[in-house]
Amino acid sequence: MFKGSMVALITPMDIQGNLCKKSLKNLIDYHIKNNTTAIISVGTTGESATLNKDEHINVIMTTLEIADGKIPIIAGTGSNSTSESILLTKKFEKSGISGCLNVTPYYNRPTQEGLYLHFQAISEATELPQILYNVPSRTGCDLLPETIARLSKFHNIIGIKDATGDLSRVSQLKTLIQKDFLLISGDDKTALDFMQLGGHGIISVTANIAAKYMKKIFDLALQGNFVKARLKEKKNQRNKQPSFSRT
Repeated sequence: MFKGSMVALITPMDIQGNLCKKSLKNLIDYHIKNNTTAIISVGTTGESATLNKDEHINVIMTTLEIADGKIPIIAGTGSNSTSESILLTKKFEKSGISGCLNVTPYYNRPTQEGLYLHFQAISEATELPQILYNVPSRTGCDLLPETIARLSKFHNIIGIKDATGDLSRVSQLKTLIQKDFLLISGDDKTALDFMQLGGHGIISVTANIAAKYMKKIFDLALQGNFVKARLKEKKNQRNKQPSFSRT
């Protein structure tokens, strides 16, 4: 469930600034229809840094309710506060959530040891599968391969969403980590290259409006058919499909 084309779902709001449940249902139905592999609810694309705690929980639980088991839901539970990340993660235990996506603490700019201790604390507080998320251009800190390798030793830290755009990270991580560990691109622009180097999928912003297109391309990539995947990518670009951007 954590491979191929996954979507970093937006959080639709009405004019009063409340969750628009009708629009959310339309989005979820769209991804079910187009066979998106999984939905990430309230990741950073879903306004995780701006929703208050109650809104955050409500969006994820509403997403779960609407999806009704038809598509896996991954909860964005990251925060720049370790205690808040733990609180959010524990909130979704036994809820039906398939796993959690945890962004590095933004603004705080912790050291590598600080990052290790942050994710260690979250991992030890839950049995839910955890996917690390590294996007230094937005958070101000970079989770380095050596630290990721240390964290991969925790049984429920199962992978990383890498939005650095640095393709050398794939080979570094594959060298450092011996167990099965998911390498997921968070940079739509370089995702095919990322997968050809050994990645397993993408958590995509583009998929919000081009789910069928992304599904076809990254299914081909999973099959190892990168020639056809690139031809399809070029064809869709000529047809003025949405341009790629970093998540």
